[in-house]
Amino acid sequence: MLLIKWLFETNIHFGSKSIAVRELVGGLLGLTSAILGARRKVAAWPIGILGDGLLFTVFLGAVFVYSDQPSANFYGQASRNLLLIIVSVYGWIRWSRNRKQSGTTMSPVSPRWTTKSERVILLPVVIVFYVLSMQIFKLLGESGTWLLVDTWIFTGTALATYGMSRGYVEFWLVWIAVDLVGVPFALSNGYYPTGTLYAIYCPFVVWGFISWLRISKSTN
Repeated sequence: MLLIKWLFETNIHFGSKSIAVRELVGGLLGLTSAILGARRKVAAWPIGILGDGLLFTVFLGAVFVYSDQPSANFYGQASRNLLLIIVSVYGWIRWSRNRKQSGTTMSPVSPRWTTKSERVILLPVVIVFYVLSMQIFKLLGESGTWLLVDTWIFTGTALATYGMSRGYVEFWLVWIAVDLVGVPFALSNGYYPTGTLYAIYCPFVVWGFISWLRISKSTN
């Protein structure tokens, strides 16, 4: 209980700016999860879930507000973390099952590109998902340019996490597209650790893409 209290009530101050410790910890756990995912380690999923749980409270700032932390609600970002938790549970189960079936010496996932039939299904699903999500966020009170950005971060994250669970090489490219808009979104709205970590993710995501691409070529 003391740890939870510390995470929720402690800020780090930089001049006139204040950063919630749980935002920093959540971001670091997310980075750790990305690195482990690139190495195809099952531990990537539970670590990611912990980080997303903390970040969920950060982006519902008006609900979990403390002191002078940012207090706006960004439903796309908060929903993104909630969705990540749900999809990560699926990925954790899938990778754990694959590891159990193939033995501890084998990787829990074999990277590959999506097939033509998979792309035919995924593309319209993603478009519908984006449009529906945007309408929901509108009803919740979001508007303007950030609505489009927030919705893409939500949609892209869902697609990338699902792709990771299935072993799709393309999921790394989707993460890059999410990071490109996630950095200015986070920094412009006062979430400095998240924006910084989005930027730090980029080289690791590129490394993950190259790594999975090489593996996919070697197994074909």
